Amino acid sequence: MRPTAVRRTALAASVAALALLATACGGSSDGGDKSGDGKTAQADKTVSATPAAAKVLTAAELEKAALTQADVKSGKVVTKVPARDDIAQDKVKTDDPACEPLAYLQGGSYVGKPADTVKRSWTGDAKKPAAGASAEDTMLAAVDRAKVVLTLASYEDGGAEKAFADLSTAAAKCAGGFTFTVGSDKTKILKVVTTDAPQGADEALALTSTVDAEEGIKAPVKGVVVRKGATLAYFPAVNIAAAATGKDFDFPMELVEAQLTKLG
Repeated sequence: MRPTAVRRTALAASVAALALLATACGGSSDGGDKSGDGKTAQADKTVSATPAAAKVLTAAELEKAALTQADVKSGKVVTKVPARDDIAQDKVKTDDPACEPLAYLQGGSYVGKPADTVKRSWTGDAKKPAAGASAEDTMLAAVDRAKVVLTLASYEDGGAEKAFADLSTAAAKCAGGFTFTVGSDKTKILKVVTTDAPQGADEALALTSTVDAEEGIKAPVKGVVVRKGATLAYFPAVNIAAAATGKDFDFPMELVEAQLTKLG
């Protein structure tokens, strides 16, 4: 692929997850994706708190619970995300109302009407190109790292359970794909596959979506959503090198594990 095509394709696919972004959507506990196996996510069915008993975190409590640099072993955490990563729900539109929850996830927003939210972004460490790598391979190595826009959202009156249920329903109904826009940027999702969900949450969902990128490339974006009590944590993820080539990438499951630990 020509370097100009790489840049153009990367830009188109980055929209799909919003620099996430997206997506994951999904990975196993060792960071490897198992998309394509057609399995339903194995969400933890043990709910530790009923909607009435679950504590609704305030904005200050969400801020304290959200990831910081000290909580992760690799990559860079940004605690004050730029406007391009702070996507309001009303900026995300879809061609199928049934798929709205997935569009919100992959657009870097949230589902439902939370009482409070807080955001973080995380970018993985850059990889070194192989010795003697071409200019194109060197450029791809520089962008071969995942980016996640994490949203913590706390809900009242069972809203977290409902938002999670809406996501699960959308994953089933929209497996054949859908189209969504963020502002004027349109993204076509060709398919959505539910993958192995992480452990340790009251409920968890992991997804891998395939984006119709430029130059005929079908690129993966990923996303994980976990619920702890009345709080949902959204982890959409994108990898620009994967967007440019269509190759798979590892979802940074360490972020989910670290966030669940902080949520208790």
